[in-house]
Amino acid sequence: MKTMTYTEAIDYLYSFVDYSVKRKYRYSAEVFQLSRVEQCLHALDDPHLKYRTVHVAGTKGKGSTCSMITSALRAGGYRTGLYTSPHLMRFTERFQVDGREIREQAFADLLSEIKPVVEAVPDLTTYEIATVLMFLYFARENVDVAVLEVGLGGRLDATNVVEPDVCVITSLSYDHMHLLGNSLSDIAREKAGIIKPGVPVVMAPQQYEAIRVVEEVAKELKSPLLKVGQDWHFSHGSRNLDSQIVFIWSDADTPQMEAYIESGCGDEWIPLRYEIPLLGYHQVINCATARVALEVLREAGLNLAEEQIHEGFRKVEWRGRFQVLSRDPIVIIDSAHNRDSALRLRIALDDYFPGQKVTLIFGASADKDITGMFSDLLPRVSRLITTRADHPRAADPKTLAGTASDYGLPVQVEPDIPTSLDKALSMVRPDEVILVAGSIFIAGEAISYWESKQQKNQSNQQD
Repeated sequence: MKTMTYTEAIDYLYSFVDYSVKRKYRYSAEVFQLSRVEQCLHALDDPHLKYRTVHVAGTKGKGSTCSMITSALRAGGYRTGLYTSPHLMRFTERFQVDGREIREQAFADLLSEIKPVVEAVPDLTTYEIATVLMFLYFARENVDVAVLEVGLGGRLDATNVVEPDVCVITSLSYDHMHLLGNSLSDIAREKAGIIKPGVPVVMAPQQYEAIRVVEEVAKELKSPLLKVGQDWHFSHGSRNLDSQIVFIWSDADTPQMEAYIESGCGDEWIPLRYEIPLLGYHQVINCATARVALEVLREAGLNLAEEQIHEGFRKVEWRGRFQVLSRDPIVIIDSAHNRDSALRLRIALDDYFPGQKVTLIFGASADKDITGMFSDLLPRVSRLITTRADHPRAADPKTLAGTASDYGLPVQVEPDIPTSLDKALSMVRPDEVILVAGSIFIAGEAISYWESKQQKNQSNQQD
């Protein structure tokens, strides 16, 4: 067997159908067949069944919730795999064991090894092959628990071959409507496709349409359903640019919580209190969802002390989500890529930088609801720079500028992230916020460029 180099492995992987760069295709059982993934995995001795799994679907908050669950499990001493997509900067980020991404050559070696299996199964996609590789990698690394983020939808996603200990459904909103359906009910039904008979489900707060569907599916499959916001409650405490405090309590403890508040936060009974470095109220919701999922895992037999959960949450890392890159000047990177996430981003701006001017560097995929995102973001912005990521789905910056013309903002069009960021830095005013947002690809390129600038500056200072 000839072992590929990493570059050869990536080229080989992308030689298959990659639906992440196609704008139009049928999201159906004819196109996405779990039997293909199952056939590959069976030929590899079913590695996906050799460890516990946590399966997480949703529109927003999947990655953050996965990262918090993973960090807590690691703090508890469990060897933990984390599978996410898309990646922020490097493809290898998608495959992590105990916080370390797979080495490039290890990735190439594994892909070389499974190549005969891959080529024996017709019509496999790039994502399906990557998912098969992930399952094998985690088995070889002897993980105790794998935390898996669904790539798209849920019902037909390549990860949906596992027998999880808990299923998690994070915030649902409108995204990929041409694939998942034009109503929240349709989207919720696709996401609820990860629910397995008898397996507990943790659901983040949702609109009624989505709640009704998830309740219906869980009832049909006799799966216990825990609803964050009803069975478990949450509230935020103090916050700054380093971290925020989250309070969580069960519904049964609500009378004690009310007494706790009325007593001026006495110490006879106190709710669960966590500190997380992820910013924004939406991360409070994700934290509560992760904590309830961990409670299910504890009931399933995992030994997790409360102090370990505290430690895991306090140390969690999840880049590109309202991430503060610089405080002087203020530079924020976010991966908001649909209207709901744009609204959450605007709320976070108002929470952390009330009244401060904002220059927005914006780029997005052409198939996103750009008009909807602008309607929530641009009223909060004083200047706009449109740009594009180095990605085939990226919208033309001139088109973005035209869409923004109704808002009466000063708009500049720049060809790429480095030029855009340098332009914003050259114009920045005292107390102004530079915000980079619109897609995970934009966020990743901004972080890469910023870090390269910092390294170059440090090198020049040393010289």
